[in-house]
Amino acid sequence: MADPASILGSIGVIAAGFGFQEAIARLGIERRVRTAGTEKSFWDPFREETPEDAARLKTLLEGLHEEFRAWVTSRRGAKLTAPPEELFTGAFWPGRKALELGLADRLGDAEGEARRRFGEKVKIIRIGGPKPSLLRRLLPGLSAEAVIGALEERAAWARLGL
Repeated sequence: MADPASILGSIGVIAAGFGFQEAIARLGIERRVRTAGTEKSFWDPFREETPEDAARLKTLLEGLHEEFRAWVTSRRGAKLTAPPEELFTGAFWPGRKALELGLADRLGDAEGEARRRFGEKVKIIRIGGPKPSLLRRLLPGLSAEAVIGALEERAAWARLGL
């Protein structure tokens, strides 16, 4: 399920870095690195990249990409409507287009999905964002219902360790 405004795809692998070896040399900075293992610092941004390092990283990225492709294919299988050359490039699409490509089964949102699966009486507890204080929540009515509601909510948060 995907929201029409969500972004799906990006089935690719990326490694980005910098080459600072000339900058630290100009600044007169001495780089000190100690490792246990000859390959531990192969992607160090403070030393010059070698052709061997670039080839090793390329092999690693291609292997990870193949694992990712296989994982998506095994789970989506025949639902995928576009050829692998289009889907596994790292491109991404809004929810509606991803649905057309077979990357999602339907459009919707989390609250609607919860109601679809568990019925209209499902209790949805929102997590995040600023919460009014307990006192502010109690003041508008000071009814027994308001007090019980606040206590139930606090208990729900406490179960999550919050």
